[in-house]
Amino acid sequence: MSKRVLLIKLTSMGDLMHALPALTDAATAIPGIEFDWVVDEAFAEVPSWHPAVNQIIRSAHRRWKKDLSQSIFGGQLANFYSQLNHADYDVILDAQNNIKSAVISTLRRGKIHGLSKDSIRETPAHWAYRYQHNADKSQHAIARQRLLFSEAIGYDLPQTAPDYGIDRSMMQLPDIKLPERFLFFVHNASWTTKLWPESHWHKLIEQAGDAGYEVLLPCGNDEELARAQRLAEQHSNAIALPKLSLSHIGGIMDKAEGVVTCDTGLCHLAGMLDLPSVSFYGPTSDQLVGATGLNQQHIIASSEDFSCAPCYGRSCTKDGGDTEMSDCMESFLPEQIWTALTELIAKRSY
Repeated sequence: MSKRVLLIKLTSMGDLMHALPALTDAATAIPGIEFDWVVDEAFAEVPSWHPAVNQIIRSAHRRWKKDLSQSIFGGQLANFYSQLNHADYDVILDAQNNIKSAVISTLRRGKIHGLSKDSIRETPAHWAYRYQHNADKSQHAIARQRLLFSEAIGYDLPQTAPDYGIDRSMMQLPDIKLPERFLFFVHNASWTTKLWPESHWHKLIEQAGDAGYEVLLPCGNDEELARAQRLAEQHSNAIALPKLSLSHIGGIMDKAEGVVTCDTGLCHLAGMLDLPSVSFYGPTSDQLVGATGLNQQHIIASSEDFSCAPCYGRSCTKDGGDTEMSDCMESFLPEQIWTALTELIAKRSY
C-alpha cells in the first residue's frame, strides 16, 4: 500500500512553490506516495501542477474571517472540518509553520509534524506539533522544506539540486494572441518596498523596444492592472495583460525569451520554468527566498551603500526616513538590468 501524506501549506504563491522540490524528493524515495494538500483557495492551482498531489483541500480563511458567523452557521467551516478529517494518513505535515496553519493543524485529528521552536518563524505555532523537527533558519526556504519533508516522512535527504517535478502540460496558453518575440516584466509585489520604480520600468521597456521586443505586463488585482496599464499606455511595444489564472500566466511566461521580476510569487514561477530571469532583492534576502532554477540572476542591494539591507521592512527607514518605496530598489538601474538580462538570454541553459 502506498504512503499517504496530508500536507498543510496554505500560502503564499512563492512559499507553495518552495515545497514542490520536497514533493519530488518524496516521490522519488517512496514510489507511489500520495499527498492531499490543504491550501488557500486563491493558490489552489499550484498543488495541481505536481503529479504526486492527489486531492486538493481548499481553505477559505480569508473569506471566513470577513464573515465569521456566516462561515460557522452557514456550514462552511463544518464542511472544511469534514474534508480535513475524512481520510486516514500515514503522516500529517504542517509545512507552513505559522499561526494560521497551526490553527488548521489543530482542527485535524492526529499527531502533526512541524518545525521546532528554534526553527519556526512564528511562535507559538510549534505548540500544535506533536513531532518537531529542526531546520536552520539561515537556509534557503527550499532547503528547509526538503529537510522537513525527509525527516517527517522518513527518507534520506537527497543531495541533488532541487527538482520542482511539475507537469508542464498544466501550463496552458489562454485565448490571447501573443507577440512572436516578447519579454515578461513582473512589476508587482506584495510590499511597496519590494517594488521597482515605475520610471525605471519605463526606461527598461524602451530598451526592450529598441531591441525589437514586445513586453507583456501581468497583473493579479485591480491595483496591479492599473499599474500595468499606466506603463503600457506610454509604449507601443508594451501590453497590459488582463487578470489570468496562474496556469495561464505560466503558459504565457513559458513562451517569453526572458523575465525581469520583483521579489514576488511569479519570480519563483520563472525559476521553476528555468527562464532567463533577473530578479530584485532589496529589502529581502536572495539567500533565504531567491528564485531557484537554471538561468537565474539575483540583483541585490550593495552592502556598502545599504548596510540596512535586507531589512524585511514594509517601509524604508534608511537615514531616518519613512517611505513606502525603498532606496535600495531605486538603486538598481535599468541599464544594469538590461545588460544582465541580455547576457542571460544569450547564454541560456536548457
